[in-house]
Amino acid sequence: MQKTNPTAAQPSQRMLRVAELIRHTLSQILSQGVVDDPALSGLVISVPHVSMSPDLKWANIAIMPLGGKGIEQAIDALNRNRKFLRGELAHRINLKYAPDLRFKADEGFDARARIDALLHSPKVLRDLGAKPDEEDA
Repeated sequence: MQKTNPTAAQPSQRMLRVAELIRHTLSQILSQGVVDDPALSGLVISVPHVSMSPDLKWANIAIMPLGGKGIEQAIDALNRNRKFLRGELAHRINLKYAPDLRFKADEGFDARARIDALLHSPKVLRDLGAKPDEEDA
């Protein structure tokens, strides 16, 4: 019987630290409007999560435009400007290598919305003893 290491799938402290640094810096770049792309003009894009590969050469970036509208256009625009964004990250943070960027939609918002809808469903409210029209007090 093989023993499994429960922390083997967990990111290292360095991966977490670099991911948070990239998330913060990329959020600044996007909020400053440095990227000159018409598809991104007028969009407020949040970067809720970044995960790094173990060798720190790839950054998987989850994004979500405010309101959730235009996600595909935002991902396409960010992928078109991937090289520029990588260069901006390299100038702003001190890493040996700037990671390649992979943009994807953040599924966390949808999951939270589904859970919220379930918690406010009449069946759950009935089980909790609350009335469907009562708000959280």
